[in-house]
Order: sequence, then structure tokens, then C-alpha cells
Amino acid sequence: MSYPSVYARLVSASLLVAALAGCAGMQQRQKQEDAEWAATAPVEKTAPPPADGSIYHDMQNLELFNDPRAHRIGDILTINLVEAMQASKKSETTTAKTDKVNVGAPEILGHSLSVGGGAAANSALNTANSFDGSGSSTQSNQLTGEFTVTVAQRLSNGNLMVRGEKWLTINQGQELIRLSGIVRPEDIEQDNSVDSTRVADARITYTGRGTLDQANTQGWLAKFFNSKWMPF
Repeated sequence: MSYPSVYARLVSASLLVAALAGCAGMQQRQKQEDAEWAATAPVEKTAPPPADGSIYHDMQNLELFNDPRAHRIGDILTINLVEAMQASKKSETTTAKTDKVNVGAPEILGHSLSVGGGAAANSALNTANSFDGSGSSTQSNQLTGEFTVTVAQRLSNGNLMVRGEKWLTINQGQELIRLSGIVRPEDIEQDNSVDSTRVADARITYTGRGTLDQANTQGWLAKFFNSKWMPF
């Protein structure tokens, strides 16, 4: 067996092992991420207080009027997605510079150097440069709909940290939307809903997985040729 063929097989085996390791690592990260976004279960109730003849206890939850709005860990809250943002940027730059330098001929014993009656050492330098550049960028996005999350944590100031996800499986692909953020109880409407514009530190992710998502994704070689590391 020739040396080039052995070398080619070693390179192919190394690339295959690296690809399999990358796929395994990606799947492991996806599983860990899915576990972190799992729905939050309500906090387990404590054991009932001993019977001592009293009708009220500090640790006992007595709700005389039931409030349907989310306020406890594990409660469900509906988010109205009303995201509509538009951004534009335009810049123009113009510069110009002109330099002119004249150097006279030196004199020796009161006489200038000359050739044929003309100054031989006179010199002049003229430079000019200019730059004119412009650029513009426009971006807009819109996301509407309803999305339900759960209360993951109740902060010390009463605000609610919410988190949730929704999966839609369509044919050979999956659509995934995730949302997390902080909601003030006073911003929650009577129907237990709140607009996404009222969610602080909101992180909204809308992506996909599966055959359709892979078809819309560049391969690793195409990404390399389109990256900054490509010298041409």
C-alpha cells in the first residue's frame, strides 16, 4: 500500500471521528437545553398545621377570593406576542486633503545652481487625496400570536420570572418558540394575559429543527468560504 493512500485514509478517518464527535456534542447540548426549558411544577404544599383550635395559621394559604391571575410558582400565564420593531441606519463620510510643497534651489557663493540658465535644484511636491463613502442599513421584524408560559420564580419584590416553550411538529420538521423574562403582577390583565412588550429582559427565540431547517442551513464548507477566514 502506497504512502499517499495510507495518509488519505488517516485523514478521512480523522474527519469522520471529528464529525461524529461534533454531532454527539450537539445532541447532548440540545438535550441539556431542553431540560432547562421544561415546564416548572408548582411548589409542594407543606404539611397541614396541627389542630390547636385556631381558625387561622400563618403558614396556611387562605384565599377568600380566588384570583385567576398568575402569582405563584408553577402558575400559567399567557403572553400576547405583539413584537413589531424597525430600525434603520444611514451614514455618509467625505474627506479631502491637498498638500503642496515648493523647495527652492540652494545657493553656493551667492549663486544658485543652474543648467542652461535655469534653476537645476528647484523641486515641488503636490499631493491630493479624497474619500467619499456612504452606507445604509434597514431591518424590521414582526411576531404576533399568543404563547403560554409558567412562572419559574417569584422574586423578592413580587415580580414573576416566567419561562416556557412551544413545539410544533409539521411533517418532517419542528418549529420551536421559547420565551423568558420578568413580569410585574400589576401588568397582568384580568384574563391572565400580558403583552410581550411588558416583559422585562425578554428573550424570544423562534427557530426550527429537522429536515426543513437543515435544507435552509449552509454546510460547513460553504460557511468556511463565506467566513472572514477565507483569504479570497
